[in-house]
Parts: sequence; C-alpha cells; structure tokens
Amino acid sequence: MSQRSVCVFCGSRSGSRPDFQSEAEALGRVLAARGWRLVYGAGDVGLMGAVAQSAQSQGGETFGVIPTHLIRREAGHSDPRRFVITENMHERKKVMFMNSDAIVVMPGGAGSLDEFFEVLTWRQLGLHDKPLILLNTAGYWDPLLALLDHVIAQGFADPSLRGFVQVAADVDTLEAALAAALS
Repeated sequence: MSQRSVCVFCGSRSGSRPDFQSEAEALGRVLAARGWRLVYGAGDVGLMGAVAQSAQSQGGETFGVIPTHLIRREAGHSDPRRFVITENMHERKKVMFMNSDAIVVMPGGAGSLDEFFEVLTWRQLGLHDKPLILLNTAGYWDPLLALLDHVIAQGFADPSLRGFVQVAADVDTLEAALAAALS
C-alpha cells in the first residue's frame, strides 16, 4: 500500500490561544507517528509552520506547496526536494488537494476558509469523496458549523452538505477519524 497523505489547511498565524499551537504540534507528531505525509502550504510561520516543524522533528515526511508571491512572506521551506512553487493561490490549493488522501482544516483565517469552502464545494459537486475534517480546537469552528446549518435551513444547500464535513474536537479524535478514513 502506498503512503497516505493528509492535506492540512490552517493559519499562517498562531492565533490567540496557546491550544491552537499545541494542537498543531500534536497533529504533526501524529502524522509522523502514523507514517502519513503532511501536505501543507510550505510556510514556516504560524500553525502551518508548527505542524510541519513538529512532523519533521519526528521524522515525518512533508510536502509543501507555495505560490511565488508568498515565498518571502511565509519563509518557504528550504528543501527543494520537498516542496513545489506554484504561480498563484488557486494552483496551490489544487496541487495540495491532488496530492492528498484526506483534508484537515485547523483554525485559520480567510485563507483557511477559502480552502475549506473550495474543497467542500468540489465535494458537493461530486468531484471527490475525500474525507474533510474540521479540527475544532476550543470550539473554533462552531460559528462556521452554525453558518452551514443556516445555509441549509434557508434552502441554499441540501442537508447532505453537512454530511460532507466531519468534526473532531481534538487531535486524538482527529487521529481516529483519519485512521478510519485512510484504512
């Protein structure tokens, strides 16, 4: 069986809560321990950098994807064997998605929301059936989940939309969900 890869979309900032950082580090350790390759945005900053550095410190394999305009801003990974440079953000998302078997969305900002909604839309349209899991550290994604429920209640999406998104309260729950999905 080939190595499984997990795409992690998350903040290029660390956020205001220490548990965001600690969960990012825990996720990196889990990915390395399970032998799952991390596919990420190739930045060495924020939660993105924390997941990658944690995975790498435990001997985990990483595959970064960064657009040219963010290399200086996000201090792109220095090992050219482990990352790809894209022309733009859309291409970055596509390459990350295509090189993964599952998608995890950790706390983050507008970029993480953009990434989440794009892969959710692709799933809704039947373009993939990869697991999509929100790591809901400290209830961070509760307002997003309420918004999805609102969209459904107002008739702008079928109730099946909610079934395309799994929610994990912590990294232990996330690990179990990924293990089930990737087996």
